[in-house]
Formats: sequence, structure tokens, C-alpha cells
Amino acid sequence: MSRIGLLFGGRSVEHEISLVSARGVAAAMASSPQLECVPIGVTADGSWLGPDASRETLAGDGTRVVKRDTDVNHVSIVPGAGFRLRHGDGPDQILGIDVVFPLIHGWGGEDGRLQGALELAGVPYVGAGVAGSAVAMDKVFARRLFAERGLPVCDWLAVERHEVDGDVAGVAARIVRELGFPVFVKPANCGSSLGIVKVLAEDDLEDALRSAARFDRRLVVERGHDVREVECAVLGNECLEASVLGEIVPSNDFYDFDAKYIDDASALKIPAPLPGALVERIRALALDAYRALDLVGFGRVDFFVDRENSDVWVNEVNTLPGFTPISMFPKLWEASGLSYTRLIERLVELALDADRGSPPALD
Repeated sequence: MSRIGLLFGGRSVEHEISLVSARGVAAAMASSPQLECVPIGVTADGSWLGPDASRETLAGDGTRVVKRDTDVNHVSIVPGAGFRLRHGDGPDQILGIDVVFPLIHGWGGEDGRLQGALELAGVPYVGAGVAGSAVAMDKVFARRLFAERGLPVCDWLAVERHEVDGDVAGVAARIVRELGFPVFVKPANCGSSLGIVKVLAEDDLEDALRSAARFDRRLVVERGHDVREVECAVLGNECLEASVLGEIVPSNDFYDFDAKYIDDASALKIPAPLPGALVERIRALALDAYRALDLVGFGRVDFFVDRENSDVWVNEVNTLPGFTPISMFPKLWEASGLSYTRLIERLVELALDADRGSPPALD
């Protein structure tokens, strides 16, 4: 049996989403004879709680990982030695974690920072490595990489926060001139559609830029199209598998944060009702985007499909998609013949098998 360090919570604005995902994964691990869950909750200010306090958090119905006055134990990562539980003034306890399953969405968990710490500690972990995580998280870098690879992306512009602060009218004029309307204004480094604004007219553009700039110092402004939103799940290290496709039918104008996590009226169509040739093209593009980012483990590749002519654009690759039992990623694999619990077991196997590279040996 493998001891799995389940990391959840964190300092990003997606803290609550992480907690929901962690509850689902912990429950699935409890039903697996292969996995023992060692939960480690991370508070919004960055404190790493011990397994006992973290289990209580998962067993409750709270929306935050909170450190109580009685929580004197905390977890630390020691380079070359893995995870240790510190007992106040007492001796440290080695937790003996075999694999880490990082479920910290967004900043600090999905962007390569945590992955780098785990590699320094010498602990195997589920999912993409440092570079793949960082590039996939940054919509500006990812789009540049996709374009170099020849993958189709919507017309877009990169905007810096200092440009918005210094001359928002000039930025807006450039967007109108080069993209027109509608456009989507997106923070470059936020997941779960946080901070995304759809803009239909010039009068609303400056406010949208200021709003998105609150979330990140870099923005992507993307030309809008009348599209269907289609997703494909990918598993694997060198040998890759693509799932059936799923289509999101949002209850709102587009699949924003509220449509994903608050309003449950959005529908998922699995498999997506698309012609067979188009399905195979999208699945091939998903594998190509995954390889372009040099990913391992798993990822979800999101696409736009034009309603009129079926043109396809890569939207983004999510290296740590939502992982509740009803989230799109596990639902796609369930429809492809892989149960939720077996999917988690498979991810652990891929983590243990991943070639992360290693420094050259010193003489």
C-alpha cells in the first residue's frame, strides 16, 4: 500500500475549490486497497497542518482550511528528506509519504512552485512537472508555445497591468483596432475562469481591463466567437490516452466561475454530440497540446468549436483540473471505462513511473 500525501487548500483564490476536490479524492482513496491517504491541509496564509487536523477539515463541511489555537503540529518539506511533522518542542516525525497528490489549484500549487519544492525534497508527485505546470498556467506563454507548435488559437493580445494603470484608454483603443468585439479579457494566471470578463462594446472595455488586472499583472485579451466549449482528458507519460469528449452547455453567457461552481444549471454532454471526424481531430489536437507542454500524468485540454463552420481552437490546458466525482475530468474517464477510484490509482502509478530527470552525478 502506498502512502499518499494529499495536499489541499493553499493561498490562491481557488482555495475553496481545492477543498471540494480533496474531499472527493480522499473518499475514493478510502475505498482503494492500494492507497492510504495522508491529508495535509494548507491554510490561506500558508501554514501546513498535520494529518489529524487535516482529516477533521475534510470530515467537516467548512469551506476553508483553518488553523486552530490547539493545532501545535505542522508539516514541513525537507530537501532530500521528504515530509516531516513537527511536534512543537518535541522531535520531528517522518511521515513516510510515497507520493504526493497536489490538489492545490491556482497560485502556488498549479504553477510549478510546489512541484519544484517536491522535486528538491525527492518526493514523487502526481501530475505535470515544473516547466509544464508553469507554462500551462500562464495563458500568454501557453499561447505563444501553441502558435509555435502550429496549434490553432483564437486571435489575441497580451496586456500588462502597468499598461492598464498607465494608459487604459490607449490599451482599449489598441484592442478595438486589432480585435474588435466581442472580446474576452482574462487574467493570464488564474484558473476556474476567475476574473474573466466578456466585453461586447467599447464603453465597457476599460472597466473590464481594470477588473481583470486585479487578479494578475498580465492579461490575455481574446477575440470572441460563437462557439461550443468542448473538453478532452489526457492520461499518460510517454504513452498517452485521450478520453471521449465532453461538451459544456453553460447556463450563463459563457462558462464562468459562477457557472462552474455556484449555478448548477450548466449541463455536461458526455460524449459530446460531434461528427466522428471532428471528434478524432480534437482528440489528436489534445494529445499534441499535451506533448507541446511536455506534460506527464494527466491534463484536461479545453477547446472552442465554431458553431457555424466547426473551426477548432485550443483554449487552454489545465494541469490540475477540478477533481470532484462530478467534475468533467473524472466524468470523461468514467465514460471512457475508468472509474473514479481506479483513475486515482492510475495517477499514482504514473507518478511513480514519471521520468522527472535528475542532475548529473558529482565525481
